[in-house]
Amino acid sequence: MDNFGILTLIPPIVIIVFALVTKRTFEALLIGAVIGFFMTDKWGVLGATLDGFSTTAAENIWMVLIFGLLGGYTFLLQRSKGSFGFGRFVRKFANTEKKTLIIGWILGIIVFMDDYLNILTVSTSLRETCDRQKTPREMLAYVIDSTGAPVCVLIPLSTWAVFYAGVVGDEAGMASYGSGMDIYISSIPFILYGWMAVIVVPLVILGVVPKLFGMKKAYKRVQETGRVYSEQSDKYNQGITEFDKLMEEKGITDEDEKGHILFFIIPLAVVIAVTLYTDDLLIGLASALVVMAVMYLPTKAVPFGEFCEAFASGFASMVPMMFITIGALTVKLSMDGIGLPDFVINAVLPYMNGALFPAITFIVVAGLSFVTGSNWGIPALTVPILIPLALAGGANPLVVFGAIVSGGTFGSHACFYSDATVLTSQTCGIENLEHAFTQFPYALLSAILALIGFIICGFAL
Repeated sequence: MDNFGILTLIPPIVIIVFALVTKRTFEALLIGAVIGFFMTDKWGVLGATLDGFSTTAAENIWMVLIFGLLGGYTFLLQRSKGSFGFGRFVRKFANTEKKTLIIGWILGIIVFMDDYLNILTVSTSLRETCDRQKTPREMLAYVIDSTGAPVCVLIPLSTWAVFYAGVVGDEAGMASYGSGMDIYISSIPFILYGWMAVIVVPLVILGVVPKLFGMKKAYKRVQETGRVYSEQSDKYNQGITEFDKLMEEKGITDEDEKGHILFFIIPLAVVIAVTLYTDDLLIGLASALVVMAVMYLPTKAVPFGEFCEAFASGFASMVPMMFITIGALTVKLSMDGIGLPDFVINAVLPYMNGALFPAITFIVVAGLSFVTGSNWGIPALTVPILIPLALAGGANPLVVFGAIVSGGTFGSHACFYSDATVLTSQTCGIENLEHAFTQFPYALLSAILALIGFIICGFAL
């Protein structure tokens, strides 16, 4: 391996700058990989890049299939109306604002498989109930968004867990901790932002944490005018929004009487039970899809043609995540080729403070994820750099990995233009920036609490 010295910093700098400017994650990763392969293979860069992508895809086909099957599983739950049957059952117990929001918080924790499914299920189940109780849409959006990614990272049976387990599993220095999923499970206690974000929600609902800034204004608006959303959000509540069009196309309505709770509970139980028994999420998802076919087709809850269409659409919806995953792992391959980890370790090691390393890691990853909206790309880029540094500097690698995942989670939760923020705004029928600004103080509070926790863990562990 050639010694490129400080030139090894060129690919990550280009990736970060390109992502900051364009808000494009995969394209930034692709350019970074090409630069890395050009440094090692010169004019054979095209062949080297294609070989890198094909090698990475082949070695991580399990992860790709997980994403695809999970997408199909999610779409079939929606098409069968099972998730909405479950939501209708929950609404029987939601007779006050606090009860409704607490139930929304609990429901968000239960629907942990995917943040998109989480957002769609909770918003559709509780939006009308919250409107009847004169709860600001901004408050509902905050509760929903805070049980999206923050919950997904705390449960090892989710797209987030699979992604991060795949990224960290290839780190040679972590072999003593087991497989990628073993490492992820061991790091869950240290994903402090996820824990803080989830814990702060009921404190806000119950009034322990007061209504702050934009949220306080939203409650004042409801008190003075009776409007659960602002005039700026009228356009999302007149006629049919893009979300309602999606629901109409899929034949799903808030009050659809055909949605059966068992269509939701049984497939979810199968995923969990089979995964725990076989220790393989892929087998768990495949088993759940078989059970779905047995349940949905004979009862005509989902006709055969729609079943196939929903699965294909769901699989296709996960393609961007597949690209980002393969792109991130290919960048790692190219960076290993130019010796980036070794250079950074040798350059930074004399100045490292192991005790503060987790806190610094969280600040850096959270800041970059927030600015770029890349809650998977940035963490994937930093794992091959920061984990070796943690091992070399005496910091606990599990705490550092927890800080990396926490930083990415903060980006998904707090970034104004992240997919989770936009989807939550859409499903709740409010202006995107109104949701982002009203929830940001609580996201920042969670981040500060997590930062304090990382400082303590850095010195104590």
